[in-house]
Amino acid sequence: MTVNNPVRLSTGLADGFGRVATDLRVSLTDRCNLRCSYCMPEEGLDWLAKPELLTDDELVRLVTIAVEQLGVTEIRFTGGEPLLRRGVVGIVARTAALNPRPEISVTTNGIGLARQAEALKEAGLDRVNVSLDTVRTETFQELTRRDRLKDVLEGLKAAQSAGLTPVKVNAVLMRGVNDQQAPELLQFCLDHGYDLRFIEQMPLDAQHGWSRADMVTADEILDMLAIPFALQPTDAASRGSAPAELFTVGDGPATVGIIASVTRPFCGDCDRVRLTADGQVRDCLFARTESDLRTALRDGADDLELAERWRAAMRGKLPGHGINDPSFLQPVRPMSAIGG
Repeated sequence: MTVNNPVRLSTGLADGFGRVATDLRVSLTDRCNLRCSYCMPEEGLDWLAKPELLTDDELVRLVTIAVEQLGVTEIRFTGGEPLLRRGVVGIVARTAALNPRPEISVTTNGIGLARQAEALKEAGLDRVNVSLDTVRTETFQELTRRDRLKDVLEGLKAAQSAGLTPVKVNAVLMRGVNDQQAPELLQFCLDHGYDLRFIEQMPLDAQHGWSRADMVTADEILDMLAIPFALQPTDAASRGSAPAELFTVGDGPATVGIIASVTRPFCGDCDRVRLTADGQVRDCLFARTESDLRTALRDGADDLELAERWRAAMRGKLPGHGINDPSFLQPVRPMSAIGG
């Protein structure tokens, strides 16, 4: 990947391979009100203690440094389930007040979105990504171990009504559970005007039970969708650093995306960096090491020192996530504790 901005290379979040991180994923909490089988066990996990979490002020301070000093242009708030954070609306409002103003989005399971969509929009949220793997009640209960499909569907409607558009839906297919429901889910999104993205299941579950043999691949998903739908790939040059390969459905303009993190990795164009709810920088979703900003922040480091620590954290980023290498080891933290 070629970098054409020498100023950002020296002052932004550049790694040793010419990539520059401009997309910051910020986890607001590791807690979640679902128990998705591909993420965590039915009994849940040991959540972070409150003193370990960044306060609202600490979190906004680090986001401000990222935007004003490190060239970040997009903030996505994640979890766990970010809408469980009591201060989420205020955090969004303070982020929207930054200059330059970043694009602001939230990735959520949709529970609670019906109640908060209007307030989030007024605070400055631009759009939402909602995780939804099925539109069948019984399958939803099997996957999430909760009977909350109605709440998620109401959340999607509320987001669209509030203008948090485009409303994007993220779906993971599990073999033997919902893998035959891909066309049904796409038709649902087409009918309601949502943008659907299928994501290959990644080795980020707390149980460390991920299996390549059980994973439904991008090619399999496309084969299933091609039976009832005519799909045409969009211009690859327009993809940029976006993780999804887009396909026009029928005569368009609707599209469906495939995020093939495992079988067709896009590490060479990665522009993302992550901040966990307890103040750790992760240069890759699959990183096995983290860089601690919380301790330095609480010990009195000024903004310039925190910015330099963040730059240093990014310089050692590896060229790829290594999932396809025989030596690959799954991160110790699961997705809910990392923030997607």
